[in-house]
Amino acid sequence: MKIGIYGQFYHTNAGKYIGQLLELLDRENVEVIIEENFLDLINQNETINKEYNHFRTFEELDNSYDLFFCIGGDGTILKSINYIRDLDIPILGINTGRLGFLATIQKEEIKATIHNILQKNYSISERTVLKIATNPESPDVVFKHVALNEIAVSRRNTTSMITVDTWLDDQYLTSYWADGVIISTPTGSTGYSLSCGGPVITPNVNSLIITPIAPHNLNARPLVITDNTKIRLRVSGRESSYLVSMDSRIATLENNTEITIEKAPFVIKIVELHGDSFLKTLRKKLLWGEDKRN
Repeated sequence: MKIGIYGQFYHTNAGKYIGQLLELLDRENVEVIIEENFLDLINQNETINKEYNHFRTFEELDNSYDLFFCIGGDGTILKSINYIRDLDIPILGINTGRLGFLATIQKEEIKATIHNILQKNYSISERTVLKIATNPESPDVVFKHVALNEIAVSRRNTTSMITVDTWLDDQYLTSYWADGVIISTPTGSTGYSLSCGGPVITPNVNSLIITPIAPHNLNARPLVITDNTKIRLRVSGRESSYLVSMDSRIATLENNTEITIEKAPFVIKIVELHGDSFLKTLRKKLLWGEDKRN
């Protein structure tokens, strides 16, 4: 078995769990390849004695990998999908951060669960991702990444609203007067979109959500659409530019640069342990059903 490992940060007290994970994988004779920068952090903190091979970019990965472990929080998983892209490698998140909504297991569960995972005692949750393109008049702007949670347009360096003209499959929808607009996947429905009043959608629903951010036209409400819809946005405002974010990545575009957002032609596979589910995660992470009186 061959496993890739990626992390962005070396969280406090995470060292012993990283060491524990690598020791267990070594005991199971697993071939481990660690992302170069994360391997440097591990070596700097003297977590391991063994030498490991590393990868640097998406181009160095291939479909010979059986699993891809992300060590950290949700941000680590969001960034890792651009290493995986269309390689069809299942991602397993190990939460060493805070909420860890997307994580498969908590760091304290490594010892109890890794053997079952290596025996493939898990299921796969397929997640939609989004891609973005600009109009031909802006050939210098190229988006190579995809987004698992959302793509959002928002105001930049101003307290003034922006206007977001919106088309669905080339049919005009509306013009949002707002701080911005979020285009969210079902995975992202529990993130930025939710904090702006959007609905929660289970990951297996073939839909996207358009959620305005602090709209001035108060009758504007979140809209759920099919995920095969092509969304076209054109932003204008008092400033000469606006922001586009793809999960944790941000770019600046000039006003009236049209962008098109669509479902990417591949899905991201998230490892889900038997007995776990999205509904169980809602109860556990978002405390649905919790009542301090009980």
